[in-house]
Amino acid sequence: MAVLEVKNICKSFGKNKVLKGIDFELEQGKVISIIGSSGSGKTTLLRCITGLEIADSGKITVGDRVIYDGDRKEKLSPEEKRLNQLSTGLVFQNFNLFPQYTVLRNVTLAKELLVKEDMKKKKASRAELKDALAQIEVEAKEILKSVGLKDKMGNYPFELSGGQQQRVAIARALMLSPQVLCFDEPTSALDPEITGEVLNVIQGLADEGRTMLIVTHEMGFAREVSDEVVFMDNGVIAEKGDPEELFTNPQTQRLKDFLNAMLHA
Repeated sequence: MAVLEVKNICKSFGKNKVLKGIDFELEQGKVISIIGSSGSGKTTLLRCITGLEIADSGKITVGDRVIYDGDRKEKLSPEEKRLNQLSTGLVFQNFNLFPQYTVLRNVTLAKELLVKEDMKKKKASRAELKDALAQIEVEAKEILKSVGLKDKMGNYPFELSGGQQQRVAIARALMLSPQVLCFDEPTSALDPEITGEVLNVIQGLADEGRTMLIVTHEMGFAREVSDEVVFMDNGVIAEKGDPEELFTNPQTQRLKDFLNAMLHA
């Protein structure tokens, strides 16, 4: 069953057409990696899916929620916007952690704010709120342990390596239990020697059956972890398919040139 459906998504910035009718589906528990040259539209596509950019036309569905419909005329309610945003999680290439908060606080903050808002609407007691916040902390600690940061919960971002900071960012995204977890070049800001620790965490999530969409320049990783690879070029999907087939037998000259350039970079 497709948990993410992207249909004819178009996006322009002024006269620059960045996305020119993107169509694909992502099945539950599967991983799609998106590859392509800088400027091909990969990050813009990811930002449209996660709601950081608004597409010009098309339709995006996550699970049973239509999170974007270019034909819809009426504005989304605040509650609809919130539920749409919770459908996906995004891990940025530059971490985007709050420097003034500890690792644990970075991971719990978003969920605490959501729970406080919900419990205020329900007029929950102080005791109920306290119990809910305590449970959030338990969940956060478990997730941080799962990404190898058991001993870093009280540290601040500046005390961590780039790889550790990115693992905090992954833990933060996991806290909100998104249906689709998205990564935008998760290793591009890291030194080569610590890239592996982040890729290992993502590989572990894939092994657990997490549904993921990964924009990456790591060709070996894309080939190994993905169920499908999508090659974007000049705002369109130029080629997509099984990783082994796509990498060993590319059908378009543009993909052949791209892979050759990446291998000799």
